[in-house]
Amino acid sequence: MSVELNHTIVHSRDNRESAAFLAGILGLEVGAEWGPFVPVGTGNNVTLDFATVPAESIVMQHYAFLVSDEEFDAAFERIEAAGITYFADPHGRQPGEINRNHGGRGLYFMDPSGHGMEIITTPYTFPAA
Repeated sequence: MSVELNHTIVHSRDNRESAAFLAGILGLEVGAEWGPFVPVGTGNNVTLDFATVPAESIVMQHYAFLVSDEEFDAAFERIEAAGITYFADPHGRQPGEINRNHGGRGLYFMDPSGHGMEIITTPYTFPAA
């Protein structure tokens, strides 16, 4: 068996709010609450388990989602309809723009707990070491 990421815990101010936010943007389902976690599963069977923690203990993390062109268009429409600020770059210097890095499209936005979310249509490619 090859090694695969199965799940990760995402610290949030409100696990239900953050799970619903991400699922709504990406067109995913929010799973049934399990203990302190509210899960959102992705198409490659990785689960983001949202857990409520004190706001002062949240450290910003970055989560990138590879999506099809159609999924990008739908997510982008939802982001714009909700009035969510988005950027072409991870540093927030190009607001209201999308990027065309690596031959695809991408953008960054923040979730309700301050995590940096990214959607991309093409995986990043880097020269071999």
